[in-house]
Amino acid sequence: MAKGEFLATEGKVCNHVYFVEQGCLRGFYNLDGKEITYWFGFEDSFVTSFFSFISRKPAVENIQAIEECTLWAIGYNVLQSLYARHKDMERLGRIMQERYYVMLEERFVANHFKEARERYENLISTSPHILQRVPLGYIASYLGITQETLSRIRNKV
Repeated sequence: MAKGEFLATEGKVCNHVYFVEQGCLRGFYNLDGKEITYWFGFEDSFVTSFFSFISRKPAVENIQAIEECTLWAIGYNVLQSLYARHKDMERLGRIMQERYYVMLEERFVANHFKEARERYENLISTSPHILQRVPLGYIASYLGITQETLSRIRNKV
């Protein structure tokens, strides 16, 4: 998948879950014409619009490649069939969804109960690879701040 290409777009049902072999993607919402990045996917992770994939409803988010990516896809019906026939696959799916839930809760707590500087310092300590591979504009959006505020914080840290 080429850099800048979309894996999923809002308004369309996401029929596949993808394993990232190589590359980086971001999930984002459009809010009043503004893109709000809320996750990044890197090597050895699974990405999709989980809401859409699980509920079979149109996605409310977009997924875009930040770098050139190598992905492996599995369709919804194939995955459901694997779950039915192989308990190990069903367990893997459950673990994947549990990890996704934990990530969402951590993001919620960080965005609602921590100051911008704390969120940035946490990013440095837990995910320094994001700072090396993701444009600052996307990082600012992910942290819920403007690019100018991010620059001020980076100068103080």
